[in-house]
Order: sequence, then structure tokens, then C-alpha cells
Amino acid sequence: MTTIDLNSDVGEREDLAVDVQEALLDSITSANIACGGHAGDEALMRLTLRQARARGVAIGAHPGYPDRENFGRLAMDMPAAALEASIASQVHDLVRLAGEAGLEVRFVKPHGALYNQAAQDEELARTMARAVARVSRELTLVGLAGSPALAVWKRAGFRTLAEAFADRRYEPDGSLRSRRFPDAVLRSPGEAAEQALRIAVQHEVLARDGAALPITAQTLCIHSDSPGAVELAREVRLRLEEADVFVASQVRR
Repeated sequence: MTTIDLNSDVGEREDLAVDVQEALLDSITSANIACGGHAGDEALMRLTLRQARARGVAIGAHPGYPDRENFGRLAMDMPAAALEASIASQVHDLVRLAGEAGLEVRFVKPHGALYNQAAQDEELARTMARAVARVSRELTLVGLAGSPALAVWKRAGFRTLAEAFADRRYEPDGSLRSRRFPDAVLRSPGEAAEQALRIAVQHEVLARDGAALPITAQTLCIHSDSPGAVELAREVRLRLEEADVFVASQVRR
């Protein structure tokens, strides 16, 4: 049976923390929790940890550029040492809070511009690896399926998970379509479910020009701030399970 993880970026917005976030956690199997860089704070981290624990959802850290004004979605020209320290601090904060709650952080997935840049920039991927190593080498690193970052992290001794996106449009070169374009995010639950199913079962994704791109992923992302994210997540999970795809966390303990 095919197995796929279903993850979402959570702990990012207080206004979504109760209704939307709790409903999302009912559908996903891994939670990428913002840890104070691009979004989130200690109170929101604690709340999200409690919500994830109540549903048996795997916990991961979601560090980003320390740029709350732009939600971490713009590249920052930071010295490598400063960026390394920021990422390590963010991950450490979530690990500390999780430990106080008797929980274990099992993976790290970078956010936004940091994610997209690290996917292609090997030096930035190495900075990411050094930062996480300052906290724990037992953490799994999650990155864009097919990207050089995964190879960099494996060479650094980390377990990795290849990620694809149920709710994002792909470019013909396999990159994610920039959010500058209005069609970058898939807003239809049916369309997102079709994309998720194609990735999980056929190991391909349709680019914006209609070309079928080969893709191998162990985890699929749905963004919590996408319009209709709750309905989208429910439809994605339903369609996967109807196709006999087993939805479960792929992060080893």
C-alpha cells in the first residue's frame, strides 16, 4: 500500500489558532510549527503543541527568515553566521517548549523564502544543516522533492523527507510558481485533491503548462493560510484514502 504524510504549516496566526488550526490538525499527520522567526510566539507554540498532542500529530519546527513584516516570504541578505544562529535559536525554542510538555520535535522544515532558496542554493542548505545540528542531528530535514538540498542534508548525516505540495502550482522546471502570480495557489479542494493523488499514486505532477513532471515525495503540504484550507485538507485526505493511500507520518522516531 502506498503511504504518504500530510503536513501543514501551523502556529503562524493567532486568528486561525482555534477553529481553522484545530480543524486542519484533524486531517493532517504532521504539523510544521512556526517558532518565532517569520511568525508565532511562545504562547502560540504552546497552544499548537497541545492541539497536535491531542490528535497524535507528529511535531516539527518551521523556522524562517526573521522577518515578521513580510511573513518570511522575501529573501533576506543575512550573513551565514547570523542566519545559522537565528535558525538554531528558533528550532531550539520549539524543542524546549515541546520537552516541557513531554513531546518530541521530530523534524525541521524551513519556511517561505528560506525553503525556496535552500532548495537550490547548496551553501544555504549547508547553513541550514549546521543550524539544525546545533540542536540535534536526530531531527529529520524536510525539503522540496528533487532539489539539491536533500542531497546536501544527506551528506551532512541527516535523514530527509522529500516534500511536494497539494495546494501550489508547479513551474515546468519543477519549482513552485511564485506567489506573485494569482494562480500560484490551488484554491479548489477538488483540484488540490487531484494533484495530491497524482503525486502519491502516479509519482508525477502537472506543471502550469500541462507537462507531466516526475516527482517522488513522502510528504504533502497544505498551507494553513490558503483560502478554504480546512475543506481542502479534508478533501485531499478523503480522496487519498478512497484510493487506498495510507495517510500517516513518515518521520521516524
